[in-house]
Parts: sequence; structure tokens; C-alpha cells
Amino acid sequence: MALKNCIKCTMAAIVGIGLFGMLSNTDVFAHCDTLDGPVVNTARIALEKNDVTPLLKWVPAEDEKEIQEAFKKTLAVRVKGAEAKELADLYFFETLIRIHRAGEGAPYTGLKPGEAVDPAVALSDKAIEIGSVDKLVEVLTKAMAEGIREKFQNASETRKHAADSVAAGREFVRSYVIFTHYVEGLHTLIKETGGQHGERQHEEITKGHAGHHE
Repeated sequence: MALKNCIKCTMAAIVGIGLFGMLSNTDVFAHCDTLDGPVVNTARIALEKNDVTPLLKWVPAEDEKEIQEAFKKTLAVRVKGAEAKELADLYFFETLIRIHRAGEGAPYTGLKPGEAVDPAVALSDKAIEIGSVDKLVEVLTKAMAEGIREKFQNASETRKHAADSVAAGREFVRSYVIFTHYVEGLHTLIKETGGQHGERQHEEITKGHAGHHE
């Protein structure tokens, strides 16, 4: 399995194995391309207050003019009735999200409902809002630990019978590959996204690996 696919599988497993269930009772805070996300919510307030300034932080400086022009057009149409207001607002939300996404280097795939948000992203948004990352760390750490333990257990159990037959040996190899790729994917994410803290963790893991062979 290629490393890129390993990373994707790792993240899917983190969310799928237990994270979604852990977040099922958590209030969902939407991401940037959703109708109840922070960008659209800011836009709703901006339109009601007739003030585009709070929106400009969501777009690159070179795109300010386009947003300002779209904002003016939207305000002009909104006064023509409820249906016109709804359509104008939707047009503006789509324009704003498209430009915001482009600024992130991401494609615009349309506005999404709040329930489409990844549970981890929702909890990340909540962490920012309440000023505490403790719950996010707790949930992700628990999900990762469960994923590691489950895959380790499968590899450990199948190893006991690996010599019984070719089929049993292949089952061990399959569970071993899943386990090691899962751990490798997690470690890669730590190294690539953790900054200096990630590098320190990488060094600690490397030292632990070296100590294991001493």
C-alpha cells in the first residue's frame, strides 16, 4: 500500500473506528464550506448590517474587490422581495466560499449542509470557540489508541498461528501490514504537521526504536 493511501486509511480509521460515535452527542460546529459554517454565518450578519468589512478576512487581499462588488449587487437585489433575497444571498454565499476555498488552494465543491462536516473538524471548531483543546485531544487520543490496540491485537493473535498453514500465514501478514501501515501513517502525520513538537516526538520514537535493538 502506498504511503499516501496509508495516510488516507489512517485518517479514515481514526474517524470511522470510534471518533464519530464519540462525537454523536456533541454539538456540531460546521466547517467553512457549509451553510451554517463560520464563513456563511459571518456573511449573514454582514448582509444584515450592510457592512462587508468583517468578511474580508476570509479572502485573499487580491480578491477583496470581487467580494465587495458581489456584496453590493447582493444588497441591491435583496430589497426586491423574499424570493429575490433568498436567491441573492445564496449567490453571494457561493461566491464567497468559492473565493475563500481558492485562497486555501482547494477546489469549490458547492455549499454543504452542517451535518456533512467531519466530526473531528467540528470538534476543532468548538475548541477554537470555547478556547480549550482538551476535549479534542482526549477524543483523538482515545480514537488513535483504540485503533492501534485493535490492530496490534489482530496481528498478535494471527502471529500465533502463522506457521499452521499458508492461509494462516497470509492472514498474519495481512494483519501485520495493516498494523504497521496504520502506525506508520500516524507517525508520518505527526512528523509532517506537528512542527517542532512533531519533530521532538519523532526523535523520541526514533530513540525508542534504537533502544529496543540495544
